[in-house]
Amino acid sequence: MSPAASLDRRGLWTAAASFVLWGLMPLYWHALKAVPSLQIVLHRVVWSTLLVAGWLCWKQGAQWWRPLLSRPRVALLLLLSGSLIAFNWSLYIWAVNAGHVVETSLGYFINPLLNVVLGVLLLRERLTPAQWLAAAVATIGVLWLTFNYGSFPWIALALAASFGLYGLVRKVVAVDSIPGLGVESLYLFLPAIALLVWSEATGSGQFFAGGWGTGMDVLLVLAGALTALPLIGFAYAVRRIPYSIVGLMQYIAPTLQFLIGVFVLHEAFDRDRLIGFVFIWVGLAIFAGEGWWRSRRRIVAEPA
Repeated sequence: MSPAASLDRRGLWTAAASFVLWGLMPLYWHALKAVPSLQIVLHRVVWSTLLVAGWLCWKQGAQWWRPLLSRPRVALLLLLSGSLIAFNWSLYIWAVNAGHVVETSLGYFINPLLNVVLGVLLLRERLTPAQWLAAAVATIGVLWLTFNYGSFPWIALALAASFGLYGLVRKVVAVDSIPGLGVESLYLFLPAIALLVWSEATGSGQFFAGGWGTGMDVLLVLAGALTALPLIGFAYAVRRIPYSIVGLMQYIAPTLQFLIGVFVLHEAFDRDRLIGFVFIWVGLAIFAGEGWWRSRRRIVAEPA
């Protein structure tokens, strides 16, 4: 086996592991259900910041953040992207622990199609006829859920919109994934520390509640690694395998979330919800199939 093939295989397995971790996260957050959602998010910010910043200091030195924050536009855009991902995390964890895992999976099924729409509206990208068809079919599914779900699927749409806008900002700012995540985390770090200290001082905090080393404390600390490691793995993988393959693999996460919601956490999933999901899945199948077909055509067209 050539070194290049081995490297590609490592990238493929790293991408798969990252998406599987994201897909299994509802089980982890559900295990922390006794902790208020806001405090889970704050711990997630604190421990992931320490992990990512420590890794960057080791790799790039203690001044790794200076080149990014010395550029005002970059610093402002990373503040915006950090705020968007913090909102996304907060809503996601609250929704999981409030019994809306199926709807969160819907949000991440919608997200790739929303990315296409944002590309057209804001980046002046062009859609193929198949992509327009995929977007139209998925939109029918969202409208069906809106009028037949029993309530407006605002959780799914807010998750898709916040993560879609986060990806758009990160595309525009054009910085490496891990340093960008590090700066986003630094923006959130001090407010998160302040809120955690306040919650502990007022007696509402859950950290140290049963003494250090309890299962809950360990889970809260490991939440930082669970946040950072898939993002680092994703950044590693996208440099080593075709992005079209990454695009297809990203559906691993919401598929696992959906299965956990229905078969593990036993959330309701009736006929009306199934119909809406089927429209969205068909739209995604058209979108993913068209992307795979175009990538195969490019590979065939390239000279050996």
